[in-house]
Amino acid sequence: MPEHPSSVKSFDAKPHRSLFERLTALISPEPENRAELLDVLQDAHERNLIDADALSMIEGVFQVSDLSARDIMIPRSQMDMIDVTKPIEDWMPEVLSTAHSRFPAVDGERDKVIGILLAKDLLRYYAEDSFDVRDMLRPAVFIPESKRLNVLLRDFRANRNHMAIVVDEYGGVAGLITIEDVLEQIVGDIEDEYDFDEEEDNILAIRDGDHGGRWRVKALTEIEQFNETLETALVDEDVDTIGGLVANHLGRVPRKGDEFTIDNVRFEVLRADARQVHVLLVEKLPQSAQE
Repeated sequence: MPEHPSSVKSFDAKPHRSLFERLTALISPEPENRAELLDVLQDAHERNLIDADALSMIEGVFQVSDLSARDIMIPRSQMDMIDVTKPIEDWMPEVLSTAHSRFPAVDGERDKVIGILLAKDLLRYYAEDSFDVRDMLRPAVFIPESKRLNVLLRDFRANRNHMAIVVDEYGGVAGLITIEDVLEQIVGDIEDEYDFDEEEDNILAIRDGDHGGRWRVKALTEIEQFNETLETALVDEDVDTIGGLVANHLGRVPRKGDEFTIDNVRFEVLRADARQVHVLLVEKLPQSAQE
């Protein structure tokens, strides 16, 4: 016996939209790309539909897929390592002073990373008569500089790793990256052992650039310190910090992913929220490369 037409359900039918909803869709079409979607979100924030923190995290999610390990890694020169060929007494003071939870362990040379030492495993050193630090090492994870952060975050979660060693194209150690470094791109700064609070650490050289070097720069760095370190001559009489200078240059609050050039210095915004910029990637250009 055939079913009554009214009893037949269509699972493919779209929910009925009112005439007002259809007219609104014609006047304000849905965003067709990422830039348009971000504009919609910015507009929603300006109309107080979402708060600044929510907007910052959404922007951070988009940014994570655009960044690679080389963009946010702790550079090799800033890495705190332990050398298992040396007596524990030689490097234990550094372990205590830095207070990291994990340390790359090397076998004599900085490029020979043989594992990761968890600080909590060192408790056995004080409790056991025979202690071999090599037996305490966890496997190290190695990734290329080009690895995308969204892929890396997925790997961190799947494998329950918290740290990866970044290697360059020749297999040498270029730096390290932690799961917190990746998450900070989404949720903002997390107070931890890698935050650079000292004035001399406001500017970190990360690797040689194509032209004159590259640096990670805190936006709160004084313009005077920036000029002295990078040997530049940027000037803005209205502000004191490099973050204020770039905001004045753009005429708005910088957004993650913004790229621009001031004089012979190229800037890329690595971390920002709806209120202010936090971290910049800076590269010096030759005079002929100015935009």
